[in-house]
Amino acid sequence: MAFPRAALLSGEPLIAALTALVDEEDVTTIVVGRPLALSGNETSSTAQADTLYAELVEAFPQLQVVQWDERLTTVEAQRSLLQAGVRTKDQRDHVDSAAAAIMLQNYVDGLHVD
Repeated sequence: MAFPRAALLSGEPLIAALTALVDEEDVTTIVVGRPLALSGNETSSTAQADTLYAELVEAFPQLQVVQWDERLTTVEAQRSLLQAGVRTKDQRDHVDSAAAAIMLQNYVDGLHVD
């Protein structure tokens, strides 16, 4: 089961933070969200995610690095946070981590679909 972690900022500190997580948690796969429009078309954020993906592939050659469609995960995260009693104005600090956990769970669930 996927669970939220604090959001990490991109740049050099990201690689260092991920290296620590890889070591601490015995990570074998890194899943990078790929933001697409509802239509499936790429957005301005897609290029940034593609660049991050390429950087992670280079930084972690020993791991599997995959991209995964993250459409609607933010909406689902906001809905889940509301159901958990987190007020809309307080969601900003939690929504990215919750959306990432949902995306990761979707990835894990997709591994078991035959």
